[in-house]
Amino acid sequence: MSITLLIIVVTIAISVWAWNNHDLMNRWIMNPYQVARRGQYYRLLTSGFLHADWGHLIFNMLSFYFFGSYIEQLFAFMFGASSAIWLIGFYLVAIIVSDLPTFFKHRHNPGYNSLGASGGVSAIIFASILFRPLTPLYLMFIPIPVPGFIFGIFYLAYSFYESRRGYGNVNHDAHIYGALFGIVFMIATFPGVLPSFFEQIASWRLF
Repeated sequence: MSITLLIIVVTIAISVWAWNNHDLMNRWIMNPYQVARRGQYYRLLTSGFLHADWGHLIFNMLSFYFFGSYIEQLFAFMFGASSAIWLIGFYLVAIIVSDLPTFFKHRHNPGYNSLGASGGVSAIIFASILFRPLTPLYLMFIPIPVPGFIFGIFYLAYSFYESRRGYGNVNHDAHIYGALFGIVFMIATFPGVLPSFFEQIASWRLF
């Protein structure tokens, strides 16, 4: 079984388990107040394996599968025999890093909760876009595919806008910081990706 599929299976299993075990859900969900007050820093990671419902879970895992499969192949090329450790570490650290801004922002709010793999998935998606910026992707409100780098711009702009509005139950900050972590990590480990990224964009034509 690939590492990508292994992570998906583990995430589905834990999410379903938590749906049927409210005590587990309450102990593992990201509650910044409990993290600050009781030092339960493990929530920064465990919340990434919990989801609100099947729709939330399926959307994240499908996104992770399509982009994670490519990143797994890329890591195999970059890191060889240790690629599995690198991939798992990259994904888990991305979940933690993407939750840190939420922790600092809501650490005095006992009623705030957050869950989902979106931060880790965003890191995977943007790592992929960095290497393949012209890959066609779909925006929800546009019926035709757009290059990955344009998708990324709209994605970050929308997440930033919604984060500033502060409405709804979606943790847009996790999307933003997960994406930024994915970009920074890939540039730090493979600096050649940045000039390649700009070269590919420069070759793109709208018509």
